[in-house]
Amino acid sequence: MAGLFITFEGGEGSGKTTQLKGLLTHLRAEGRDVVETRDPGGTPIGKQIRSLLLNPANGGMAVVTELFLYEASRAQLVREVIRPALAVGRIVLCDRFADSTVAYQGHGRGLDLGLIARLNALAADGLRPDLTVLLDLDPEAGLARVGQRVTPPAERHDRIEGEVLGFHQRVRAGYLAIAAAEPDRVVRLDALHGMAEIEELIRRRVEGLLRSPVRPSGPGILASG
Repeated sequence: MAGLFITFEGGEGSGKTTQLKGLLTHLRAEGRDVVETRDPGGTPIGKQIRSLLLNPANGGMAVVTELFLYEASRAQLVREVIRPALAVGRIVLCDRFADSTVAYQGHGRGLDLGLIARLNALAADGLRPDLTVLLDLDPEAGLARVGQRVTPPAERHDRIEGEVLGFHQRVRAGYLAIAAAEPDRVVRLDALHGMAEIEELIRRRVEGLLRSPVRPSGPGILASG
């Protein structure tokens, strides 16, 4: 029996991690076998890469270096965690996946989208999510949320969160473009709605997938465009 692969996406402060954990708790309470992971990270190698990527001290990192590091972490995560879990019928919930690279390194940094699509497909071993939950939020509101999380101020932002507002606006535009191009896979939710309302919408969508013998997308092949 094939597993179910669900990813959570969104800009900084969108609440995607909170919603992932809410769904995780709900599914486990129902007796479902669920794996929680994140990209970048999720493996010993991935954790080291994540530290490099998010450390504000690495502000001089080249854009191409950043891209390859994200893909390297994803390649390890897919082969070490995600594919083995799906192969035995487990549900995998992943905090970010290939869409983040399209939005952040493609639309945000301006790297070639065709190149990113090819690298994503290679790193992900052709894997694509059955469902992607996109928590959509205006970047100014999201960054304000981030600023309220941790004190002192010097510790509030990682290397990506600390980018200029224009970067985060381009990232949001990228996510909206992905959602418009793949409406069967990506469900866009307004992150300003109440947490309980968003949780319920996500649960309904996931329960529909769990009941359906035919899934709209996968786990299958990542789109190349």
